[in-house]
Parts: sequence; C-alpha cells; structure tokens
Amino acid sequence: MAKPDLTTTYLGMNLTSPVIASSSPLTRQVDTMLELEAAGASAVVLPSLFEEDARAGASDALAQRVKLVADAKAQLKIPVIASLNATRPGTWQDYAEELVGAGADALELNLYTVTADVAVASADVEMEHLAAVEAVKIVVDVPLSVKLSSHYSAISAFAARAVDAGADGLVLFNKFYAADIDLETLELHASLDLSTPADQRLPLRWLGILRAQLPEVSLACTSGVHTGAEVLKSILVGADVACTTSAVMQRGAVAITEMLSETSSWLAKHDFASVSAARGKMSAKSSRGASIYERAQYMDVIKGRW
Repeated sequence: MAKPDLTTTYLGMNLTSPVIASSSPLTRQVDTMLELEAAGASAVVLPSLFEEDARAGASDALAQRVKLVADAKAQLKIPVIASLNATRPGTWQDYAEELVGAGADALELNLYTVTADVAVASADVEMEHLAAVEAVKIVVDVPLSVKLSSHYSAISAFAARAVDAGADGLVLFNKFYAADIDLETLELHASLDLSTPADQRLPLRWLGILRAQLPEVSLACTSGVHTGAEVLKSILVGADVACTTSAVMQRGAVAITEMLSETSSWLAKHDFASVSAARGKMSAKSSRGASIYERAQYMDVIKGRW
C-alpha cells in the first residue's frame, strides 16, 4: 500500500497535514515558527491580540502583532492564522482589519468572557458573542474560525448560530486558566497547567456530535493533542485538523514530526489511504458512535466497575 495521504482542508485552505501549531511562545517568533514548519506543522496560529493590551498601548501591542503577521507571511510557506481576543462591541472588527491587512491567511476569534454580573443572563452573553462574529465577518475577506468555550449550556445550538453569523470553522475548545491560592502569602496568582491526553475527551465528544450536525463546517480539535493517537482520534470523530500546544512546549517542534509519523503508520496499518478516508468514521452519524456521545456514555461509566 502506498504511503497514506496526510493532506487535509481546513477553512478552505489546502494543508499538507492535519496538525496545526496552536498559539504558544513558539509562535511568537518567526525563527521558531520556521522550526514548526520544518517539523511538519501545516499552519501556525499566532498568539491572540488582547484588546486590553491594544487599548492600553502595552508596548504598542497592536503594531507588534501586525508586524509579526507580516514577518511570518514573508518567511513561512504554510498558512498564518491570526488570533484575536476582544471584549467590547466595536473593537473586534477594528483589530481584525489590521491583522488581515498585514496578510493573515485566516482569523481565529477567541471568545472568552467572564460574566460575573448577576444582572447579565447567559442569553445576553451569547448574543454579544454572535454579534462579534457577525461584525468581524463583515469586514474581513479571509476565512473566519471561532474558538468556542465548552461552557455554553447548549453547545450545538450556539455552534449552529455562530456558523449562521459567519463562522467558517469552529475550534473546540478554549482552555481557561483559573486563579490559584498561595496558602503562605494568602495571594491569588495565575497558574499554567499544560494539557494531558485526557483533556481531549470533551472536545472529542462534541466534535463527533457537531460533525454529524454541521457536515460542511471546518472543525478543529484543541486540548490534549500530544501524540499521533490524539491526532487520529480527532480525525475519526470528524475533525479536519488537530491543534497542539503543550506537546511542542514539552518536547519541541519534533513532537509534530513524531505525531505525523505515528498517524501515517496507523492509517497504513488499518488500510486507510488518506486522512479523508478515516475522517468521521467514529462521529455521531456513524453506526459505531451513534449513542456513546450522549447520555449512554455517562451511564456506562457510572454503572461500570470502579
């Protein structure tokens, strides 16, 4: 059997492999992005431009991010995806235009809002997020992905509405970093925990469900992608690409080379000629995955042997 075809399509872009290098310190500099490209990454996602930084003029954050987009586009052959994290109506589209104008091949909206006001209902938050998607889509002429939270109470409904508002693709899921407490100093501090493969289980469930419901929408898996096994699981439930951060933080760019080698070997062993041939074989639409994604999964675990 010939070597399996690892190419895939995401956000309308033809990619050389199903592994994307997500936002990390390695995508803050062009030299390390070149290493990721050489290792087999099919695209890179730049660190998010935070509205708070741009508005406060923090070290001229907007100008720096625009320059990073332009420099990356000038030297990389793979697509460069800019990322934006804003908070207020009217600001998303302004920053989006700047990033796309610098040459970004696609744009990822990172929807992250901590709503602590008791007067603000979940429906209000969702409407604001959908308005942001719609506003950005109006002003950019590149594909638009939306990085979702797993905290929406009705994920399928919100995902479909995000697509209606203009999203070309969905990234599942956003990882939130919560404060920890130092018991000696009695101070709150930010804590970074890298992912483990177990963190992929929640995205896998919803990727499998959404692939069946939104067959034409680009889907990306993020969280817990450390080896070829997680790449393959992403594909089997219906993802177009798997995004990795923690693995390259821990093992360097070579982690991507290893993932792709493992992916290719498994596809060949199981007689899949390509990534496309394996995609969605375990989605909720398949005979194997039809019930496990919903309540049956919870019941099987709870009622099983401990």
